[in-house]
Amino acid sequence: MPRPSQRLLSPAIITEAAIESVDESGDFTMPGLAARLKVRPSSLYNHVSGRAEIVELMRAQLMAGIDVESASGSWSETVSALAAEYRRSYAAHPRLIPLFTAQTVQAGVAFTLYNALAQAFADGGFDPAQTLHAITTVDSFVLGSALDLAAPDVQWASGPEANDAMKAALATSGKNPERADAAFEFGLRVLMAGLIAQAPEPTVS
Repeated sequence: MPRPSQRLLSPAIITEAAIESVDESGDFTMPGLAARLKVRPSSLYNHVSGRAEIVELMRAQLMAGIDVESASGSWSETVSALAAEYRRSYAAHPRLIPLFTAQTVQAGVAFTLYNALAQAFADGGFDPAQTLHAITTVDSFVLGSALDLAAPDVQWASGPEANDAMKAALATSGKNPERADAAFEFGLRVLMAGLIAQAPEPTVS
């Protein structure tokens, strides 16, 4: 019997199957991936060490889609552009985010983004501790904004529990992705205004 012309499995094929599984159900299991790929579960371990490695492979795939080079200008313009690019990449697969936040970042390609953010904040005069806080804040905002894209169109039911101010706010809400996109743009402006306000005063020589 002739051998197949291409390998049935590879880390890339397993990663893509895991992404599809999470997009559909919000999670994946090794037996579930094996069933999706029509192989034995033991066959997966010839290519990946287990669930944790697959999560990092998925993170690396999404991070590789972030165009860091497109961000330029002042430090604040760079941070704003990186945040928007970061969210754009993760918006395609928002249900992956809970898996990523539950695991330490190890994927080398992820540090391309984080290095660029760190350099931008350093250029803005932030000290190392402030830089870490700022990166964490940007990370939390972007991931939450991307996850918001997976929310239902009606995120809050306007019942008797809502007061007049909340009902008025809900009356302006559109459907996703328009609502989530508008909230992201508003939040990014607010976030950047706060970061700029926190930036150290330039030294006068």
